[in-house]
Amino acid sequence: MTRLRERFEALLLDLDGTLYRGDAVIPGAPAALAASEGAQALVYVTNNASRSAGSVAAHLAELGFAATADDVVTSAQAGANILADRLAPGSTVLIVGSDDLAAEIDRVGLRAVRRFEGEAPAAVVQGHSPTTGWPDLAEAAYAVRAGALWVATNTDVTLPTERGLAPGNGAMVTALRVATDTEPVVAGKPYAPLLDDALTRAGTRSALVVGDRLDTDIDGAHCVGLESLLVLTGVSTFADLAKQPADRLPTYVSDSLDALNHPVVQDDPATLADGDVADQIAERLDRHPGRAIPVVP
Repeated sequence: MTRLRERFEALLLDLDGTLYRGDAVIPGAPAALAASEGAQALVYVTNNASRSAGSVAAHLAELGFAATADDVVTSAQAGANILADRLAPGSTVLIVGSDDLAAEIDRVGLRAVRRFEGEAPAAVVQGHSPTTGWPDLAEAAYAVRAGALWVATNTDVTLPTERGLAPGNGAMVTALRVATDTEPVVAGKPYAPLLDDALTRAGTRSALVVGDRLDTDIDGAHCVGLESLLVLTGVSTFADLAKQPADRLPTYVSDSLDALNHPVVQDDPATLADGDVADQIAERLDRHPGRAIPVVP
């Protein structure tokens, strides 16, 4: 029988909560992807804008994944591309985030700054950094209120770590949204720009989105018209599945990334017509651990 991964030409893989949590690899994840090497394009797609593609690839390699910078697409890159499309070359962009985010802004021919001094910056770009503080948010608020275009690399309110869920970029975005009464343009999942960049990198639309979050990975797959696999190794849970609207359910659910290397379970797909789809998925996973359960709205 056809294994799940063989149905697609590319896998668009989330990182935090799907392959690792902080510095800790999710058990079995490297082996699961190693079995896919050569069969599909593996594109690592991260909403986290704090590190460069090269740094992300190096981290993946340390954890046992085969990855190069060319295999990684980040929300920092997607945010920089949005700004490059909308601003004149050399325009100033105020950075709320890491030096790697600032480097992406410089890469596309814009000028990264950290303070609103003199003429207002043309834009603000906001990405995750563990060192972001009140002074950074204040500078951004001044610029946004002065008319700067505001781009958020992502709006994930939590970030999976080896110790649990920490505040994500979305928590900081919420603070700035409240302070400015303004909505940002969002580059990352669940919006299209990041996944569109990943599809361009993969060179095909025959792609499966794989991730641990219903509100970013799975909603993002729906946004760009792709099938999806929710792995229950990170943020989203059965309780979250039970609350998910029918038109935003994943195509498949599994408790393990190794489900990619096995046929999809064929007996009695989980359907809303039969009651609580989350309970049905849980029962089928008990009978078929490590396999993908299809979800039929």
